[in-house]
Amino acid sequence: MNDNASRGNVVLVHGGFVDGSGWQGVHEALTADGYTVAIVQNATLSLESDVATTRQVIDGMQGPVTLVGHSYGGAVITEAGNHDKVASLVYVAAFAPDKGESVNTLIADPPPGAPVPPILPPQEGFLFLDRDKFAASFAGDLPEAQARFMADSQVPWGVDALGGVVSQPAWRTKPAWYLVSGEDRMIPPPAQRAMAERISAQTVEVPGSSHSVYVSQPTAVADVIKQAARG
Repeated sequence: MNDNASRGNVVLVHGGFVDGSGWQGVHEALTADGYTVAIVQNATLSLESDVATTRQVIDGMQGPVTLVGHSYGGAVITEAGNHDKVASLVYVAAFAPDKGESVNTLIADPPPGAPVPPILPPQEGFLFLDRDKFAASFAGDLPEAQARFMADSQVPWGVDALGGVVSQPAWRTKPAWYLVSGEDRMIPPPAQRAMAERISAQTVEVPGSSHSVYVSQPTAVADVIKQAARG
């Protein structure tokens, strides 16, 4: 399709420990089908600053936006999604906080038997995943070399970002979609399903996928985004 016949605008927001480059496959799938796509590069220092960065990207889009968040990016889009241009929200194995909640409150009471993400003790206000356990917890369905690269290129995740509290959840006024990652060992699938139900999201589940579903299953992720964009 030519640039004058865009199907719509999509803004992609990454989560913690990673940057926006993981969206490459989703970007390719969407742009090949005529969507205009922008990828936010958040510093993940604080929820407030990440919301501001995301809103700046949305400001630059022409027309309505489908706003997509993976993991911690779900908290970001929950707040940034109140932007007037945002028409719909897509949560990809993501946190979906309510008013007064943060990532910290959502992970405070894990269900019995749930996998414990191998997050190391904070270092000067930042979190990292144990490199040796990164693949198993975050990227179990990716090739070993790719998972190792992700482990070695981790972005420090600020503890202030996890503590950032949502003030106005956009999913209360905007339609939402949720992609559940069926073998996620970072955010347990039952927790994902519960959040999807709470926000009345149209839900799709990808069996056998890890927390890196946005990298490993870009076509499935893009398909959900297209559903949301069509509304």
